[in-house]
Amino acid sequence: MNKRTLLTIFLFASVNLYCQKTRYDQKTIYKTKFDDAIPVLNVATFHMGETSDANKTQFDQQDSSNRKEIQKVAKLLADFKPTIIVIEALPEKDSIRQADYLGYVKNPDKKFQNPDERELLAYEVGRLSGTKRIFGIDFKEEYNYNIGNTIAHLVDKVTVNKYWQLLDENEKNNPEQGISFYDLFRLNNHPQYLESLININADLLTYISSNRKSEGADEAAKFYHRNLVMFSNLNQIPVRKGDRIFILMGGTHTAFFNDFLERSPKFRLENTFDYLK
Repeated sequence: MNKRTLLTIFLFASVNLYCQKTRYDQKTIYKTKFDDAIPVLNVATFHMGETSDANKTQFDQQDSSNRKEIQKVAKLLADFKPTIIVIEALPEKDSIRQADYLGYVKNPDKKFQNPDERELLAYEVGRLSGTKRIFGIDFKEEYNYNIGNTIAHLVDKVTVNKYWQLLDENEKNNPEQGISFYDLFRLNNHPQYLESLININADLLTYISSNRKSEGADEAAKFYHRNLVMFSNLNQIPVRKGDRIFILMGGTHTAFFNDFLERSPKFRLENTFDYLK
Protein backbone atom coordinates (compact mmCIF):
# COMPACT_ATOMS: atom_id res chain seq x y z
CA MET A 1 0.00 0.00 0.00
CA ASN A 2 1.57 3.30 -1.09
CA LYS A 3 1.75 6.51 0.96
CA ARG A 4 -0.96 8.26 -1.09
CA THR A 5 -3.44 5.46 -0.36
CA LEU A 6 -2.59 5.52 3.33
CA LEU A 7 -3.06 9.31 3.46
CA THR A 8 -6.45 9.01 1.72
CA ILE A 9 -7.61 6.38 4.20
CA PHE A 10 -6.40 8.51 7.12
CA LEU A 11 -8.22 11.63 5.90
CA PHE A 12 -11.42 9.69 5.25
CA ALA A 13 -11.27 8.17 8.73
CA SER A 14 -10.65 11.59 10.33
CA VAL A 15 -13.57 13.19 8.54
CA ASN A 16 -15.81 10.26 9.41
CA LEU A 17 -14.77 10.42 13.06
CA TYR A 18 -15.44 14.19 13.16
CA CYS A 19 -18.90 13.73 11.67
CA GLN A 20 -19.71 11.07 14.24
CA LYS A 21 -18.66 13.36 17.11
CA THR A 22 -20.59 16.42 15.91
CA ARG A 23 -24.13 16.45 17.24
CA TYR A 24 -26.82 17.11 14.66
CA ASP A 25 -28.03 20.24 16.43
CA GLN A 26 -24.49 21.67 16.25
CA LYS A 27 -24.15 21.21 12.50
CA THR A 28 -24.72 24.08 10.09
CA ILE A 29 -27.58 22.97 7.85
CA TYR A 30 -29.17 26.31 6.86
CA LYS A 31 -27.74 29.33 5.13
CA THR A 32 -29.07 32.25 7.17
CA LYS A 33 -27.54 35.36 5.55
CA PHE A 34 -27.71 36.90 2.10
CA ASP A 35 -24.37 36.96 0.30
CA ASP A 36 -24.52 40.76 0.36
CA ALA A 37 -25.63 41.05 4.01
CA ILE A 38 -24.92 44.53 5.39
CA PRO A 39 -22.39 44.74 8.25
CA VAL A 40 -23.88 46.34 11.36
CA LEU A 41 -22.04 47.48 14.49
CA ASN A 42 -24.76 47.62 17.15
CA VAL A 43 -23.42 49.55 20.15
CA ALA A 44 -25.01 50.15 23.56
CA THR A 45 -24.65 53.32 25.57
CA PHE A 46 -26.10 54.82 28.71
CA HIS A 47 -27.89 58.11 28.16
CA MET A 48 -25.40 60.92 28.70
CA GLY A 49 -27.95 63.72 28.95
CA GLU A 50 -31.52 64.12 30.17
CA THR A 51 -33.59 60.94 29.87
CA SER A 52 -37.03 59.71 30.86
CA ASP A 53 -35.65 56.21 31.53
CA ALA A 54 -36.33 54.84 35.01
CA ASN A 55 -32.67 53.85 35.44
CA LYS A 56 -30.14 56.62 34.90
CA THR A 57 -26.34 56.71 35.01
CA GLN A 58 -24.73 59.66 36.76
CA PHE A 59 -22.48 61.30 34.19
CA ASP A 60 -21.30 64.87 33.67
CA GLN A 61 -21.26 65.26 29.90
CA GLN A 62 -19.86 68.78 30.25
CA ASP A 63 -16.71 67.63 32.05
CA SER A 64 -13.63 68.02 29.81
CA SER A 65 -12.02 64.77 30.94
CA ASN A 66 -15.23 62.87 30.18
CA ARG A 67 -15.31 64.50 26.74
CA LYS A 68 -11.77 63.27 26.06
CA GLU A 69 -12.69 59.73 27.11
CA ILE A 70 -15.71 59.79 24.80
CA GLN A 71 -13.50 60.89 21.92
CA LYS A 72 -11.11 58.00 22.58
CA VAL A 73 -13.99 55.50 22.39
CA ALA A 74 -15.31 57.23 19.26
CA LYS A 75 -11.94 56.76 17.59
CA LEU A 76 -12.00 53.02 18.38
CA LEU A 77 -15.53 52.59 17.03
CA ALA A 78 -14.76 54.66 13.93
CA ASP A 79 -12.39 51.88 12.81
CA PHE A 80 -15.57 50.11 11.70
CA LYS A 81 -15.82 52.81 8.99
CA PRO A 82 -19.63 53.12 8.81
CA THR A 83 -21.34 54.77 5.87
CA ILE A 84 -24.60 55.21 7.80
CA ILE A 85 -25.12 56.36 11.39
CA VAL A 86 -28.32 55.28 13.19
CA ILE A 87 -29.38 56.76 16.51
CA GLU A 88 -32.20 56.71 19.04
CA ALA A 89 -34.11 59.68 17.65
CA LEU A 90 -37.46 60.13 15.96
CA PRO A 91 -37.38 59.61 12.15
CA GLU A 92 -39.72 62.55 11.65
CA LYS A 93 -36.85 64.85 12.59
CA ASP A 94 -34.28 63.32 10.23
CA SER A 95 -33.94 66.38 8.01
CA ILE A 96 -33.20 68.62 11.00
CA ARG A 97 -30.82 66.06 12.47
CA GLN A 98 -28.99 65.63 9.15
CA ALA A 99 -28.33 69.36 8.91
CA ASP A 100 -27.24 69.47 12.55
CA TYR A 101 -24.86 66.57 12.06
CA LEU A 102 -23.30 67.94 8.86
CA GLY A 103 -22.80 71.24 10.66
CA TYR A 104 -20.79 69.38 13.30
CA VAL A 105 -18.76 67.56 10.65
CA LYS A 106 -17.75 70.91 9.15
CA ASN A 107 -17.07 72.42 12.57
CA PRO A 108 -16.18 69.88 15.30
CA ASP A 109 -15.91 72.74 17.79
CA LYS A 110 -19.62 73.41 17.40
CA LYS A 111 -21.29 73.91 20.79
CA PHE A 112 -24.48 72.10 21.82
CA GLN A 113 -26.59 73.41 24.67
CA ASN A 114 -27.49 70.01 26.15
CA PRO A 115 -25.44 67.39 24.31
CA ASP A 116 -26.04 63.70 24.86
CA GLU A 117 -24.61 60.47 23.45
CA ARG A 118 -25.86 61.34 19.97
CA GLU A 119 -23.95 64.61 19.64
CA LEU A 120 -20.99 63.54 21.79
CA LEU A 121 -20.36 60.04 20.48
CA ALA A 122 -22.41 59.19 17.36
CA TYR A 123 -21.56 62.47 15.63
CA GLU A 124 -17.88 62.00 16.35
CA VAL A 125 -17.85 58.40 15.10
CA GLY A 126 -19.50 59.63 11.92
CA ARG A 127 -17.11 62.57 11.50
CA LEU A 128 -14.02 60.40 11.94
CA SER A 129 -15.46 57.88 9.45
CA GLY A 130 -16.44 60.45 6.83
CA THR A 131 -20.07 59.33 7.12
CA LYS A 132 -22.56 61.48 5.22
CA ARG A 133 -25.89 60.00 6.33
CA ILE A 134 -27.54 59.85 9.75
CA PHE A 135 -31.00 58.49 10.62
CA GLY A 136 -33.23 58.21 13.68
CA ILE A 137 -35.28 55.07 14.25
CA ASP A 138 -36.94 55.68 17.63
CA PHE A 139 -40.61 55.02 18.34
CA LYS A 140 -42.32 56.12 21.53
CA GLU A 141 -44.70 53.82 23.37
CA GLU A 142 -45.49 54.13 27.06
CA TYR A 143 -45.86 51.14 29.34
CA ASN A 144 -46.07 50.55 33.09
CA TYR A 145 -42.78 49.35 34.61
CA ASN A 146 -44.46 49.15 38.01
CA ILE A 147 -47.59 47.18 37.16
CA GLY A 148 -46.78 44.81 40.04
CA ASN A 149 -47.55 47.56 42.56
CA THR A 150 -51.17 47.65 41.39
CA ILE A 151 -51.90 43.92 41.66
CA ALA A 152 -53.25 42.79 45.03
CA HIS A 153 -52.90 39.02 44.65
CA LEU A 154 -49.82 37.98 42.72
CA VAL A 155 -49.59 34.34 41.66
CA ASP A 156 -45.76 34.34 41.76
CA LYS A 157 -44.54 36.27 44.79
CA VAL A 158 -40.96 34.98 44.63
CA THR A 159 -39.29 35.27 41.23
CA VAL A 160 -39.08 39.04 40.81
CA ASN A 161 -37.68 39.74 44.28
CA LYS A 162 -35.27 36.85 43.94
CA TYR A 163 -34.05 38.24 40.61
CA TRP A 164 -33.48 41.70 42.13
CA GLN A 165 -31.29 40.07 44.77
CA LEU A 166 -29.32 38.36 42.01
CA LEU A 167 -29.04 41.69 40.19
CA ASP A 168 -27.77 43.43 43.33
CA GLU A 169 -25.07 40.78 43.64
CA ASN A 170 -24.06 41.22 40.01
CA GLU A 171 -23.91 44.99 40.40
CA LYS A 172 -21.70 44.71 43.48
CA ASN A 173 -19.30 42.52 41.52
CA ASN A 174 -19.46 44.85 38.50
CA PRO A 175 -19.84 48.39 39.85
CA GLU A 176 -20.78 51.15 37.42
CA GLN A 177 -19.52 53.92 39.70
CA GLY A 178 -15.86 54.74 40.21
CA ILE A 179 -14.61 53.23 36.94
CA SER A 180 -13.36 54.88 33.77
CA PHE A 181 -15.69 55.78 30.94
CA TYR A 182 -14.02 53.14 28.76
CA ASP A 183 -14.58 50.40 31.35
CA LEU A 184 -18.18 51.52 31.87
CA PHE A 185 -18.76 51.46 28.14
CA ARG A 186 -17.33 47.93 27.88
CA LEU A 187 -19.54 46.80 30.76
CA ASN A 188 -22.61 48.29 29.06
CA ASN A 189 -21.84 46.22 25.95
CA HIS A 190 -21.12 42.89 27.64
CA PRO A 191 -23.60 40.28 26.32
CA GLN A 192 -24.70 39.21 29.82
CA TYR A 193 -25.24 42.81 30.89
CA LEU A 194 -27.39 43.40 27.81
CA GLU A 195 -29.43 40.26 28.45
CA SER A 196 -30.10 41.48 31.99
CA LEU A 197 -31.55 44.70 30.58
CA ILE A 198 -34.20 42.74 28.67
CA ASN A 199 -35.12 41.01 31.93
CA ILE A 200 -35.27 44.27 33.88
CA ASN A 201 -37.26 46.19 31.28
CA ALA A 202 -39.52 43.50 29.87
CA ASP A 203 -39.29 39.80 30.63
CA LEU A 204 -39.56 40.07 34.41
CA LEU A 205 -43.04 41.49 33.88
CA THR A 206 -44.19 38.08 32.65
CA TYR A 207 -43.86 36.81 36.25
CA ILE A 208 -46.28 39.49 37.44
CA SER A 209 -49.93 38.46 37.21
CA SER A 210 -53.05 37.65 39.12
CA ASN A 211 -54.82 34.34 38.68
CA ARG A 212 -55.54 33.50 35.01
CA LYS A 213 -54.56 36.99 33.88
CA SER A 214 -51.43 38.41 32.24
CA GLU A 215 -51.16 42.01 33.43
CA GLY A 216 -47.37 42.08 33.37
CA ALA A 217 -47.04 40.32 30.02
CA ASP A 218 -49.51 42.79 28.50
CA GLU A 219 -47.23 45.65 29.56
CA ALA A 220 -44.07 43.86 28.41
CA ALA A 221 -45.67 43.33 25.00
CA LYS A 222 -45.81 47.11 24.57
CA PHE A 223 -42.06 47.37 25.05
CA TYR A 224 -41.47 44.47 22.65
CA HIS A 225 -43.72 46.25 20.16
CA ARG A 226 -41.74 49.47 20.53
CA ASN A 227 -38.50 47.68 19.66
CA LEU A 228 -40.07 45.84 16.74
CA VAL A 229 -41.28 49.14 15.29
CA MET A 230 -37.79 50.57 15.75
CA PHE A 231 -36.38 47.61 13.83
CA SER A 232 -38.98 48.20 11.13
CA ASN A 233 -37.75 51.81 10.96
CA LEU A 234 -34.21 50.53 10.45
CA ASN A 235 -35.44 48.40 7.56
CA GLN A 236 -36.90 51.48 5.89
CA ILE A 237 -33.52 53.22 5.62
CA PRO A 238 -32.33 53.15 1.98
CA VAL A 239 -29.10 51.19 1.66
CA ARG A 240 -26.62 50.75 -1.17
CA LYS A 241 -24.03 48.14 -1.99
CA GLY A 242 -21.05 48.54 0.28
CA ASP A 243 -22.94 50.29 3.10
CA ARG A 244 -21.90 49.69 6.70
CA ILE A 245 -24.26 50.69 9.51
CA PHE A 246 -23.29 51.95 12.96
CA ILE A 247 -26.13 51.94 15.52
CA LEU A 248 -25.93 53.73 18.87
CA MET A 249 -28.85 53.35 21.29
CA GLY A 250 -29.67 52.75 24.93
CA GLY A 251 -28.61 49.31 26.09
CA THR A 252 -32.03 47.64 26.20
CA HIS A 253 -32.73 48.57 22.58
CA THR A 254 -29.27 47.28 21.67
CA ALA A 255 -30.05 43.98 23.39
CA PHE A 256 -33.29 43.55 21.45
CA PHE A 257 -31.56 44.51 18.20
CA ASN A 258 -28.81 41.94 18.78
CA ASP A 259 -31.51 39.27 18.59
CA PHE A 260 -33.20 40.84 15.56
CA LEU A 261 -29.92 41.35 13.68
CA GLU A 262 -28.64 37.86 14.47
CA ARG A 263 -31.70 36.34 12.80
CA SER A 264 -31.99 38.86 9.98
CA PRO A 265 -30.91 37.63 6.54
CA LYS A 266 -30.35 41.25 5.48
CA PHE A 267 -27.80 42.22 8.14
CA ARG A 268 -24.58 40.74 9.50
CA LEU A 269 -23.97 41.59 13.14
CA GLU A 270 -20.41 42.62 13.98
CA ASN A 271 -18.76 41.93 17.35
CA THR A 272 -18.51 45.20 19.29
CA PHE A 273 -15.49 43.90 21.18
CA ASP A 274 -13.52 43.64 17.97
CA TYR A 275 -13.42 47.43 18.29
CA LEU A 276 -13.53 47.96 22.07
CA LYS A 277 -10.14 46.28 22.45
